[in-house]
Amino acid sequence: MKARETALKLKRFEMEERARKVSDLELMIREFENIASDLDRQIQAEEDRSGVKDPKHFAYSTFAKSAAQRRDNLRASIGELRTKLEATQADLDDAKQQLARASTEQPREIGRIRRRHERGAGLALR
Repeated sequence: MKARETALKLKRFEMEERARKVSDLELMIREFENIASDLDRQIQAEEDRSGVKDPKHFAYSTFAKSAAQRRDNLRASIGELRTKLEATQADLDDAKQQLARASTEQPREIGRIRRRHERGAGLALR
């Protein structure tokens, strides 16, 4: 029974770790979106102040150019983070399924699976 409890604790830990990663990624995405919208407002304010709205114009504000570049970099990062979030969410769903399976399995089945795994690991070492 002790081995089953250990296996369940491990599965629970893996699930909680993946849930933390999902939460962290969602928080980063929200923060990046907020920063990007702040940069949009700053760019708009700078264009209104200078009166030049065309980025290709020779008198366009260098501050607005650099802020636009930072904003574009943040948006690219947001896209990459969303891709990572989808993958991490899939990992979390998988961990939840594994935990549900492990919690419903009979102790005898867990032992059989562990012995099969140990035999496979022993063959890999040779």
